[in-house]
Amino acid sequence: MVPPKTNKDFLIAEAHAKINLHLEVLGIRDDGFHELAMVMQSINLSDKLKMTKCSDNSIKLTSDNTEISNGEDNLIIKAAKLLRNRVGNTQLGVDIELKKNIPIGAGLAGGSTDAAATLVGLNKLWRLNLKTEELENLSKEIGSDIPFCISGGRQICFGRGEVLEKLKYDQFQLGIILVKDPSIQVSTPVAYKTYKEQYGERYLRNDCDFEIRRNILRSNDWSDQSFLDNRKEIQNDLQKSVRPMTPEVENSLNILSRLPDARLVSMSGSGPSCFALFQSYDQANKVLNKHVYEFERAGLSAWACSMMSNGVQLSNDFTW
Repeated sequence: MVPPKTNKDFLIAEAHAKINLHLEVLGIRDDGFHELAMVMQSINLSDKLKMTKCSDNSIKLTSDNTEISNGEDNLIIKAAKLLRNRVGNTQLGVDIELKKNIPIGAGLAGGSTDAAATLVGLNKLWRLNLKTEELENLSKEIGSDIPFCISGGRQICFGRGEVLEKLKYDQFQLGIILVKDPSIQVSTPVAYKTYKEQYGERYLRNDCDFEIRRNILRSNDWSDQSFLDNRKEIQNDLQKSVRPMTPEVENSLNILSRLPDARLVSMSGSGPSCFALFQSYDQANKVLNKHVYEFERAGLSAWACSMMSNGVQLSNDFTW
């Protein structure tokens, strides 16, 4: 008789999406990647990953979303194998079930946050006892947004997005209405390529100039109140390129800007998801419910979200 699973044999990892409260393209690094200056924020739209120990050394993934590959190219599989190789124990195995709620190709770090959840979850399930900083450093090998998704909250992000600087804020009141046209995805490489073609002559040329821009970002007020006071517009450089070539983004931004009580409106990441900020989650939810048919007529999926002060969350709750 096979013994029943205990709460030490499996866990649930909740992987939060992110939005960009600032995205600035500074220039090209020596390694050919873009140098970025960003402020990223975790939100409560999340995927869930159920991880169960298995008796062999296989790493298996299943998902409720047929658009997602369950093979070697999935960041979840890459993260699990990376972690196993890091600790040098090839006998470790796991079955992972993914419940996908974050839309794919949406500029919300859906794949990155699933990889982050895999690293955090398996670190506990396999009893590896690696520190958060170790997981963040390891994750840089497979994705630039993964380090942020591990710890989450509201952080300044430099480099390709993997260099994190904590902000002092840990209590967030702002609410969000997030929208995406499910019929489209935006290629992140294409978004950056187009931006470079259009604005590359404005790029900063050396790290000294990069650091000047970084210090400006560090000196800014990134509190909720600064957004409520409308002292700060949300800057997303990629929006300048994606919006004109993507009618769905243009439509999303126009609809959001007409909503009552919306404070600021922006595209997230490379798009096509867009969002509006509100004074509170309750206010955002109320506006969403009042305008739900307008979003449906426009062909948009819409969510009311709150901001999170943390990244991946773990539990042993049998219900998921």
